[in-house]
Amino acid sequence: MDIDTASMDEVDDVVDLWVALATDQRTHGSHLLGDRNRTAVRGAIVQRIVAENVLVAREDGGLVGFVMVTVDGGRYEQDERRGLLENIYVEPAARNRGIGSALLKAAEETLRSAGVDVIALEAMAANDAARRFYRSHGYEPHRVEFEKRTENDTL
Repeated sequence: MDIDTASMDEVDDVVDLWVALATDQRTHGSHLLGDRNRTAVRGAIVQRIVAENVLVAREDGGLVGFVMVTVDGGRYEQDERRGLLENIYVEPAARNRGIGSALLKAAEETLRSAGVDVIALEAMAANDAARRFYRSHGYEPHRVEFEKRTENDTL
């Protein structure tokens, strides 16, 4: 297994992995429609690959996982420089072999080298496996997002 920066030749493969991630996350309550966002995501992934903000895991010549990283350039002044870890995904057949941990470590190193003080990421509240994975790597909850349907008797 090899972790490296994604190349432009791998754009469509990374898009396929992102669509698989979005589709998988629907089982945990995500509202994203994987395949229907393919075009928009492709543009975002091209930009991220050009900026060297996409890392991929390769095995036997093919991609088995990816992660995106960004240095938060938000509108507000903060007392910490934040790195954002987004969209980490490993194909189901390649899971439980350390690939996710290797992607996470490489992403953290990339962000650390960019000068961030803290790394933030998100996981679906119902995705117990993801939450356990991140906790096992030292991540703790920092912020909680709430959601409510508009067709609700408390409106």
